[in-house]
Amino acid sequence: MASMKEIRNHMKSVEQTLKITNAMYLISSANLRKARQQLNDVEPYFEKIESTISDILYHSPEIEHVFFDKRPEVPAEKRTTGFIVVTGDKGLAGAYNHNVIKLAEQKMKQCANVKLFVVGQAGRTYFQEHGMEIDTEFLYTAQNPTVTRSRDIGELMLDRFLEGSLDEVYLIFTKMMDSFHMETLCHKLLPLDPKVFKKYQEDTHYRQHVSYVPSTKAVMNRLVPGYVKGDIFGALVESYCSEQNSRMTAMKSSSDNARDMLQSLRLSYNRARQAAITQEITEVVGGAQAAQ
Repeated sequence: MASMKEIRNHMKSVEQTLKITNAMYLISSANLRKARQQLNDVEPYFEKIESTISDILYHSPEIEHVFFDKRPEVPAEKRTTGFIVVTGDKGLAGAYNHNVIKLAEQKMKQCANVKLFVVGQAGRTYFQEHGMEIDTEFLYTAQNPTVTRSRDIGELMLDRFLEGSLDEVYLIFTKMMDSFHMETLCHKLLPLDPKVFKKYQEDTHYRQHVSYVPSTKAVMNRLVPGYVKGDIFGALVESYCSEQNSRMTAMKSSSDNARDMLQSLRLSYNRARQAAITQEITEVVGGAQAAQ
């Protein structure tokens, strides 16, 4: 049995760990609420852009636009696919980073030519250690998802797509369905798919005649970059929320385990203390009997 001093030292160590895990839980909880509020504030703007694109497609189904061009003339072996992989900058978040990286590897194996764009230190470190070339790294974005950072990423993807160096662009990120369920997704960013916008076309106001000035193509040129940036921003915030929620779950589990361990250590300490007292009483009684 461990001595009372050893048990006390162990208890102090566990108590310090419990303080740290509790603090990390509270910090992640605050970050989660802040990020979710940030997304809710700008979501109506991006939803309006999406509904307007749906309106254009409804009234002008014959429109041909470069952002909807799937480039069927490019054979599969020559197509270049870009993957924006969103991971976290930190660990202690359960399987959050592992799930994203695992899905990214699966998708990249299915493509002939791949260009990798990484958000987050965890993904950057993993791909570098495994000898995978990273085209562009977006530093400090995982812990600070803002519209400005999303705009920078979106403009780079649009430029690469328009110049022909990328034929397709995918976002790999984690979406927080609820507090207990998160799903790692591979979302197609470019080229745009008209089917994605059909959910808005069931409303009656789409039956009205609408005119766009100077032309539908010019309006589309203006709207699509905003839509792409909103898509990226939503993915960054969802990933950040998922990371914080995963860390909260991990820290709660760690705190519960620490409390259980403390309870077990207290029982061991009490047993050791009782054994020491019993030993002292036995020695006193034995000494008294010997003196008689």
